Amino acid sequence: MPGTPRNIDPTNAQRREWLGTTVKAVAGAGLLGLVDPLVRAGAWAAGSDAPEKSEVRIGFIPLTDCASVVMASVLGIDQKYGVKIVPSKEASWAGVRDKLINGELDFAHVLYGLVYGVHLGIGGPQKDMAVLMGLNQNGQAISLSAKLREAGVTDGESLRKHMQAEQRVYTYAQTFPTGTHAMWLYYWLAANGIDPMREARVITVPPPQMVANMRVGNMDGFCVGEPWGARAIMDRIGFTAATTQQIWADHPEKVLGTTSDFVAAHPHTARAVTAAVIEAGKWIDASPENRRKTAETIAAKSYVNTAADAIVDRMLGRYADGLGKTWDDAHPMRFYADGAACFPYLSDGMWFLTQHKRWGLLKTHPDYLGVARSINRIDVYKQAAAAAGAPLPASESRASTLMDGVRWDGSDPAAYADGFKIKS
Repeated sequence: MPGTPRNIDPTNAQRREWLGTTVKAVAGAGLLGLVDPLVRAGAWAAGSDAPEKSEVRIGFIPLTDCASVVMASVLGIDQKYGVKIVPSKEASWAGVRDKLINGELDFAHVLYGLVYGVHLGIGGPQKDMAVLMGLNQNGQAISLSAKLREAGVTDGESLRKHMQAEQRVYTYAQTFPTGTHAMWLYYWLAANGIDPMREARVITVPPPQMVANMRVGNMDGFCVGEPWGARAIMDRIGFTAATTQQIWADHPEKVLGTTSDFVAAHPHTARAVTAAVIEAGKWIDASPENRRKTAETIAAKSYVNTAADAIVDRMLGRYADGLGKTWDDAHPMRFYADGAACFPYLSDGMWFLTQHKRWGLLKTHPDYLGVARSINRIDVYKQAAAAAGAPLPASESRASTLMDGVRWDGSDPAAYADGFKIKS
């Protein structure tokens, strides 16, 4: 890339509000809250609060947003907290799910909605699950095929018109039925007047296989994490019709997930690993140079297995859509964002439940807040944040307005889920 990357940290109102209302995560930490985080981490690692497991396996899928898990291991941050992270490259989200359930993996870089689906028994065998932290916000994309581009499709509105004029079976891919990419894809299609359940065929494809499937014509579009949106453009087989931050600015994405049983049996390990990953995310977000080093690291065959050039631009927030437009994104992928990207907001978890109900994955309304409180382990996160020196927000929920102008704040999830015009 020519030139020197610019530091494009957003300074929008949401982040200013975050910085203005945060409190240091030492509340309730007792005397340890007054101790320097590095000293405190060492004390935990050496004392009665030492991790129950000294080595843990964390599953990940080859995506840019596995970065904080990988870098916690590569940089040795995990050792500060008395634990060794062993990243384990997995082939599919279904495989991640199965290995979490059967204990082959201790933790995973995992789709937010996958964790919730498994907990409710709609994304595989039922198992009580735990979200320990958010790994990132933003940074996914909806790609459409070069064939659609040649037909004049450039965005959601032109796609709807094309689908109405040229009627056939249109196929779109997501990565897991209850996962984030499925929900972004459905939301975007519906916001553009396309019913994803009645007017399209939706298939499930593992992230690393998206580009190859598009190349041979197996789908008209897909939603997946980076770098596969950028890779589709580089390989000239598709273009970016929308980024997911255009659907929901600063949306939740991947999480550090595990089972409820694991947290119960290994609470100190859960805290230590969470703290290490928080600190790794902080390091990545600290500078454009750190982001470049991260891109070069995770591009390796053992991680994402692609050219660093396919990763670094969008990590830096530099976007090109394959249609001639380039821009510096105000809401690029963030791994820390002054703590905002890491906190497991209850409202974020509830949002996925509302979409599961909207699209018929849940037949009845769940106890939205109760489910979110049981899965999102804010108690563990607060301890880990204290160790990593990360701030906490003033509230365990947050409010956002999505691309269609509909506001989400978690106050009435049942009414929100039922309020969409297009739904199952």
